[in-house]
Amino acid sequence: MANRFAQAALLAALAAGSAAFAQDTQAVSRGLAVYENNCAGCHSVESNRVGPKHVGIVGRKAGSIKDFSYSAALKKSELVWSPNLLVRWLTDPEQVIPGQAMGFRLGNVQDRMDVVAYLATLKVVPLK
Repeated sequence: MANRFAQAALLAALAAGSAAFAQDTQAVSRGLAVYENNCAGCHSVESNRVGPKHVGIVGRKAGSIKDFSYSAALKKSELVWSPNLLVRWLTDPEQVIPGQAMGFRLGNVQDRMDVVAYLATLKVVPLK
């Protein structure tokens, strides 16, 4: 399922044809690989697992998916996930929201940037 989102993002970026989009396409592609190797053990794009689903994460209030059991700290936070906040979160979740429950950090700076580029492509598609 995650591959379908990444493929759509890659095709859209390629269709735009600019150098900036080509760089973004590469970041998204790398981010998908990092996500599958480091995040998919606990998270899924479209369904909750040990961690909450990631579709639509950019722009969503932290701790707001109704059918996921978040830590009290995350539920009480007033943060909205932006790309910059997600990079900080992946660097050290406890520093961003003390008392949260995620015990994972993504150590490599480029990996964090690429995962966030990938996560930013995971838009919720409205039903028609």
